Amino acid sequence: MDFDFSDDQQQLRDAVRKWVDKGYTFERRNGIVAAGGFDRAAYGELAELGLAGLYVSEDDGGLGMGPIEGMVVMEELGRGIVLEPLAQTLITSGVLGGYAPADLKAAWLPRMASGEALVVLAHQERKARYKLDVCATTATQAGSGWTVSGSKNVVPAADQADAFVVPAVAGGKLALFLVERTAAGVATRGYGTQDGGRAGDLTLKDAPAQLITTDGLTALEHAVDIGIAAACAEAVGVMDKTVAITVEYMNTRKQFGVAIASFQALRHRVADMKMQLELARSMSYYASLKLNAPAPERRAAMARAKVQLGTAMRFVGQQAVQLHGGIGVTDEYIVSHYFKKLTQLEMTYGDTLHHLGEVSARMQDTAGVFA
Repeated sequence: MDFDFSDDQQQLRDAVRKWVDKGYTFERRNGIVAAGGFDRAAYGELAELGLAGLYVSEDDGGLGMGPIEGMVVMEELGRGIVLEPLAQTLITSGVLGGYAPADLKAAWLPRMASGEALVVLAHQERKARYKLDVCATTATQAGSGWTVSGSKNVVPAADQADAFVVPAVAGGKLALFLVERTAAGVATRGYGTQDGGRAGDLTLKDAPAQLITTDGLTALEHAVDIGIAAACAEAVGVMDKTVAITVEYMNTRKQFGVAIASFQALRHRVADMKMQLELARSMSYYASLKLNAPAPERRAAMARAKVQLGTAMRFVGQQAVQLHGGIGVTDEYIVSHYFKKLTQLEMTYGDTLHHLGEVSARMQDTAGVFA
């Protein structure tokens, strides 16, 4: 199998890396964190590069690209620990493009591709514990439309987004709806996240909504799988940069008159970090390549990838902090922010133990088939 990237994919990577290196410096990121964790101007710059339209068809004003291009972009954004939730745009544009009726696509996808509208997935509830089929939010048909009531938690950029893709139970079955943030009955409470980004809680009380699809669980699983693949790719970028920062530090930090990079025991630990990084990179490729596979195969692939990535993220982050010593946990030093990002990504869309359970359950189901 050919794992080389095409010329177009390499050019895409170079363009995003150039923006991250020159346009999203550590100082600018710190300013965004201090201002609340989201900058519409920075998100607009991503949209100007065409990244908001990555999964939007050309007919709707996007680039019409696929999972590999998404992986390339998210890796580079991970290297810069970019706060703006481009992954959410990949998720929601993929859902709307694949499941929404034509009028809803026409109303939102061109605006999303241009960066004018930010639409995020609002699916987490306190009692769900990562289970996508557990949903207390309800939807009621009101004439030719719908209203939605319930609450969602840890919604990315909740108080900054223009609309939400919301799962709700309608007639005993999970469906997906689009709800605008400015609609009546919608309230948000924003707050900062561990990695310096922004999230919030969303409360809906008879809020007007537009139906995306009545096959909500299928669409929601697909949406979360897009998110997992994006998180895996982002984590690879974060770990890649974390290892590079650690190696640079070890080459400059001296003890007993020599650089600590010359100590064999520490070199072995860096080698272990690089091994975990490459294992994670392989599984990130695997996740992206399986993103358009049939649902059972795709779901199993995402669970496997998240287990490996979760293990690698925890190892690389902890080793980086230990090799830096006390400076590694200070806000003034950059590696602490990479460690925070890795910690948060490990919990995103299900932590390692949750996905380990998913992998185990699927293996047992397969064993039962062939028993």
